[in-house]
Amino acid sequence: MMVSDEQYRGHKVFSELDKYIDFYHSLSMSVMSFAAIGITAFVSMDTYVYSSIQGTVDSIRVLLEKGRINDCYSLIRKYFDSVIINAYSNLYLRDHRDIENHIVEKVNNWLHGKERIPEYRIMSQYIRNSRDLKEINDLLYIDDSYRKIRKRCNNHTHYNYFQNVLLNDRDIYLKDRASSLDELSEDVRSIFILHLSYICTICQYYMTSSDYLDHLECGVTPPENSQYWVAPFFQSVFSKILMKERPDIGSVILNNTPMHLEGTHA
Repeated sequence: MMVSDEQYRGHKVFSELDKYIDFYHSLSMSVMSFAAIGITAFVSMDTYVYSSIQGTVDSIRVLLEKGRINDCYSLIRKYFDSVIINAYSNLYLRDHRDIENHIVEKVNNWLHGKERIPEYRIMSQYIRNSRDLKEINDLLYIDDSYRKIRKRCNNHTHYNYFQNVLLNDRDIYLKDRASSLDELSEDVRSIFILHLSYICTICQYYMTSSDYLDHLECGVTPPENSQYWVAPFFQSVFSKILMKERPDIGSVILNNTPMHLEGTHA
């Protein structure tokens, strides 16, 4: 049964989650044709990763509609983990593949179920120690907000406070339920911005529009520099979410990409 409170159901978090769901769906379909370099796979493994993340965010929305704020945080923790896994696997592939090392065993073994992915702490440290990501990481981790999100997820998952228990019962009156919804909205948005920032720096080509390949498939010479055109769905979230919430990070991305990414979007 859905929450009947109109103020709750009208909270901005629901429309925001819809945007994230649509983005991951579009991204999953968009990267399917990219070559799987460094691993033995017919299509990009990220097409499945993004589809899975889409499902996780959709599940958060479904639970939220039922008023299960506490349960949502277990999925938010999973979402956070998925973002770090995706950033780590792509960064590790980029760092270790070369002419003599066609297959990156650590990632390829994970892909085929032969080896576990490293624990969160190791992956997170690897990402934060990357010299190529230093400028972005310095801005992302300018404070301890992401550490606080992880701690909040753990507090909800393990019932560390009785208040967390109550947030799973929509029939109990809680004067701060609205503020908890605000906090959840900010947490998910911060994780989305973290992910988008890493995609824009580690896998810049993922934002490419389909125009270049469409022309090749039709046997037509692609327009000059069309390989740098940005897909509308990607441009939209970049300008309307990342540039709006973190223009400092957006400016760094704009200054370090050959893609025709714009800071604003109509």
